[in-house]
Parts: sequence; structure tokens; C-alpha cells
Amino acid sequence: MDYFRNIGLIGRLGSKSVIDTLKHLIRFLGDRGLNTILDERIAQVMPGHEQQTSTQKMMGEICDLVIVVGGDGSLLGAARSLAQYHVPILGVNRGNLGFLTDISPNEIEEKVGEVLAGQYTVDSRFLLDVVVKRDGVPIGESTALNDCVLHPGKAARMIEFELYIEGQFVYTQKSDGLIISTPTGSTAYSLSGGGPIMHPKLDALVLVPMFPHTLSSRPIVVNGNSELKLVISPNNGAYPTVSCDGQTDISCAPGDTITVHKKPHKLKLLHPLNYDFYSTCREKLGWGTKLGD
Repeated sequence: MDYFRNIGLIGRLGSKSVIDTLKHLIRFLGDRGLNTILDERIAQVMPGHEQQTSTQKMMGEICDLVIVVGGDGSLLGAARSLAQYHVPILGVNRGNLGFLTDISPNEIEEKVGEVLAGQYTVDSRFLLDVVVKRDGVPIGESTALNDCVLHPGKAARMIEFELYIEGQFVYTQKSDGLIISTPTGSTAYSLSGGGPIMHPKLDALVLVPMFPHTLSSRPIVVNGNSELKLVISPNNGAYPTVSCDGQTDISCAPGDTITVHKKPHKLKLLHPLNYDFYSTCREKLGWGTKLGD
């Protein structure tokens, strides 16, 4: 059991409901004598909050727990900033699906109270490091918890690229791109592209072609420790983009190489004791719903 004394609060910008929930949390945590630290960006739209503020990265150094209020997108951003500090993250859902932010606003005091009392489960999720090189020189890098996606960018044109796994040539493909997803991201963009749902505890990656120009191209599941390399064909007329979690972009050019491998630091994600991945799938994806309901 961890002792949570300094608790960071991160919230999605542009949402009144998120602000209301953060104020609720500040009161609730303050009544328990705990020290709350607000993300400096959300603090700017909360005049009179009277709380200590910090950057997300600084939270990783000074906080014992970080609570993210928003949707899964908010938690993805926090995860990329905080994973290297091993600070645990807890999500309160103020978004849509909520695969990662699984505490509902109406049960904050009950569920957050349980976590503070040591009644929680710990979920370890791995992230991906993505590096783009041009003539052997890195020109951009990023991190992803859900997925990294090679896509055409603004122009709707096919991309020709080569795929290598652990140095072994796999194929040359013409398509709209490729989704490289972790198990965490398998219920996100990868799922929309026809990829399989993977249990979060799996140590695997799924590669999902996007509208490939061959009927035989299918998703491939590989070992999570594999190093992947994409080589963008010099013959491409398009200048594609690599997106990480749909939030950070790296512009590429014909001839560039993209390497993807597991990040050494993992996200420490907390859940209430009643968390159940399959129950979440049933609820969020409508499994077992009768026709007409």
C-alpha cells in the first residue's frame, strides 16, 4: 500500500463539468488534510483556487498520486509526461468511452476514498518510443500509450513503405498507412481499423494496415519487445505523418525511417477494486446487447 500525501490534479481544458469535478476533488482531498497540486494549465481557468500549481512533469517528481479528470485523451497526455517518474495515475471520467478513466463523477468520494485507503488494483501498461530518422539523423521523436500511426497527413494519397520486424523484412505495402498499437490502444483506433481487442496484460503489439491495396493484408500480432522499422519509399510523392496517440505529430519525407520499440518506463495505472476489463468492454462496446435495445 502506498501512502498518498501530495496529490496532483490534471483536467481537460474547455469543460465546465471538469472544473466542477476538480473543485469537488479539491474540497474532498482538503477535508482529509491532503496537499493538492494543480496542473498549471487548468489552474489558469480556475481563478481563486488557492492551490499550489506545477507543470505535469514536475508533478512526477513531487506527487505521490496524480488524478486525471477528463476523457481517455487527457489520461494519454498525462501518461506520456509522467510514466518515466513511476507516479501512479487514477482517472475520473468526464469524457465519452472511458476505457482508462474509469471512475464516474457521481462516485468520486466513494472510489477515490477507497484508493486513498489502499483499496485499489495496480495496472502496469507499457508505452512506445517512436523515432524518425532522415539520412540516419533523428529529426523527431515521441511517445505513445495507445498507438503510433503512419498516415498521409492532409493529402488523401497512398503511402508505399517497407516493414521490418527485429531486422527481418516483412513486406512492402501500398496503403493509407499503418497502425502500431499496444494492448491499451487495441480498443481505440486499431479497433476501428479492424484490429483485435487485446487484454491489457498481454505483452504484444498489433500492426493494422489501413486500407491496403491488397486483399491479403491483415493485422499481425507480434511480441511486445519487438523493434519495428518502417522505411518510407523514396518513390512516394506524398509527405506522410507519424502521429502518437493522435496528439503529437512528426512530419516525414520519402526515404525517412521510423523505428518503434517499447519504452523502458511503464505507466502505473490505478483502478478501484471492482475494476473488470471484460465488464468495461461489455459496457463501452455494447457486448451482448439485444437487437432493438
